[in-house]
Amino acid sequence: MLTLGIDDAGRGPVIGYMFMAGVIIDEETEAEFKAKGVKDSKKLTDYRREILAEVVKAKAMSHEVLSSTPAEIDSGINLNTLEAQKAGEIINLIDKKTQGLENIKVVVDCPSPNIEAWKKTLLSYVNNPKKFHFFIEHKADANHIACSAASILAKSSREKHVAELKKKLGVDFGSGYSSDPVTCKFLQDYSKKHEKDGIFRKTWQTWKDVCNSKKQKKLEL
Repeated sequence: MLTLGIDDAGRGPVIGYMFMAGVIIDEETEAEFKAKGVKDSKKLTDYRREILAEVVKAKAMSHEVLSSTPAEIDSGINLNTLEAQKAGEIINLIDKKTQGLENIKVVVDCPSPNIEAWKKTLLSYVNNPKKFHFFIEHKADANHIACSAASILAKSSREKHVAELKKKLGVDFGSGYSSDPVTCKFLQDYSKKHEKDGIFRKTWQTWKDVCNSKKQKKLEL
């Protein structure tokens, strides 16, 4: 049986894109990935993750990586719904590449606490749902090799995106997460300069807090 695993990276940062990846593999490749140490990307070093990302891209039957810009994320759509849309797009792209094949297992790491509701939303974006058997789970990236492989590609894509942004801006803004002091310092120092560059998620509370703080300081002057 073929298994298509889907997972995301960069869901929570205040800076940069979110990525969602899909990897489809057969049972033989699944065993090979497991032997090579493919696992949830959060459990891998950066160096090992990048090595395995190349293995996944070379050995998988097919893979897809889609991004969501800060503008998309700020558009008013619920983030869980946006992830359902992107997962649906990945499934539809894989569908075109697997014409004539049936009974494909789809495993998705569910971003919502309500698995059944999110599955229903996902299916509304899938063109040919009867071709697939859906398994929507929490912690699927840790429990299914295909999802682990997808998590590696998603995380690798996110890290490359962050590196490109830092090079373009000429400033190290850290991880892009609000829990990162380097990111918070960057927001305090550069939020106005780069406000229109499309890199910030302006609906995030971290962004609002920084901007409100700057406005308050101006009023106090």
